[in-house]
Amino acid sequence: MTTIAFIGLGNMGNPMAANLVKAGHTVQGFDLVAENLAVAREHGVAAVESAAAAAKGADVVITMLPAGKHVLSVYEDIAPKAAKGALFIDSSTIDVESARKAHAIAASHGLLSVDAPVSGGTGGAAAGTLTFMAGGSNEAFAKAEPILKPMAGKIVHCGDGGAGQAAKICNNMILGISMIGVSEAFVLAEKLGLSHQALFDVASTSSGQCWSLTTYCPVPGPVPTSPANRDYQPGFAAALMLKDLKLSQEAAQAAGAVTPLGAEATQLYGLFSAQGNGGADFSGIIRFLRGDVA
Repeated sequence: MTTIAFIGLGNMGNPMAANLVKAGHTVQGFDLVAENLAVAREHGVAAVESAAAAAKGADVVITMLPAGKHVLSVYEDIAPKAAKGALFIDSSTIDVESARKAHAIAASHGLLSVDAPVSGGTGGAAAGTLTFMAGGSNEAFAKAEPILKPMAGKIVHCGDGGAGQAAKICNNMILGISMIGVSEAFVLAEKLGLSHQALFDVASTSSGQCWSLTTYCPVPGPVPTSPANRDYQPGFAAALMLKDLKLSQEAAQAAGAVTPLGAEATQLYGLFSAQGNGGADFSGIIRFLRGDVA
């Protein structure tokens, strides 16, 4: 099978790498955190001492890193040393401009590249049911698709380089806005004496239906698998939602788009995170709207 370098073995990267191992690929992994490398070893990943060592001889290089500056630094380091014909896949969530710069670095060394951020959280990463939003040439996408399949429930080719990041930013802006809307509705229902279950039973089968309600309901009870039933332990942390919303607003400003609800959602998640809730699940914003958090 394929030799894959996986750089960035955190909460998302480790289960993704594990699914590649299960699919029969040889995975060489690197992360700056020793504990992440230890977990990767348990999953059958060959842990190495640097990004360059992971990429040595690899057919595919996958990165899952915190921000654009980290992706660009890794690309600048390893692209000149990559094996001829290697494919670079970046599954980080970063700004569109940095994604396009990463494509340019890869192209300057004769390498194909795809930006392929994901949706589905840690549960989807573990289950191999992530949605990948891919940007890159048709040739690069055709080469990337079979590599992504063991980690994916759905793979969408969104367009040329940077289009995957654009789709991710737009999707998560919808998610942040809709979670606030659902949470506000439950807060209002509480004030009106309506039970959580009654509102859920109505809204989940009528015009208020959305993913933030039916899959990730921000109150305990109606959806047993939602983080609300675990005191908002994160599947997707509020700090990460704030990061994505900030990216949406940077992109909106650069593109000249008007996104007033996106801007307001960014402000609200900023306040929620600033009050020490960045590590809570993003659905915990309902506690802020109730006034339950300081």
